[in-house]
Amino acid sequence: MARPTTSIPRTAAAAPAVEEIDTSFLESLVGYNARRAALAAIDRFLQGMAPYQLKPVDFSVLSLIHHNPGITSRQLCATLGILPPNLVGMLNALEKRELLSRMPHPRDGRAMGLHLTPGGQKLMRDAERTAAGLEAEIGARLSPAELQTLLRLLKKVYKAD
Repeated sequence: MARPTTSIPRTAAAAPAVEEIDTSFLESLVGYNARRAALAAIDRFLQGMAPYQLKPVDFSVLSLIHHNPGITSRQLCATLGILPPNLVGMLNALEKRELLSRMPHPRDGRAMGLHLTPGGQKLMRDAERTAAGLEAEIGARLSPAELQTLLRLLKKVYKAD
């Protein structure tokens, strides 16, 4: 069976070629700019956290546990916007790496408080020091006042306050 052939009609004028890309509409969107900035920051963050074997969400979870010993899974989910089933696997993996432990919550018999192990505490001290350095690199194009304004405005976008 022969295949039908299709041909593109040739026109007198060639299709236009793009020399300069117009991104003005996209650059007027908060989401586009936030996403581009996030991608740049996350790429640098992933490189810096590779020695610790931490993804951004792992780092966030461990940082919250580090600064809030005894925090519950429910509190982590609410703070970070993580679905409980997604957090369970992550906590299991971090526990398997001996970075955290679970202890009965002092006021809620159904809940477990999360605590960093001594190894988890050391890892987070080192990882947070690295993260602070990465943030300084990322924010180097901004003055200290601009950086504070950017952080304040970003929080205004994502916080419901």
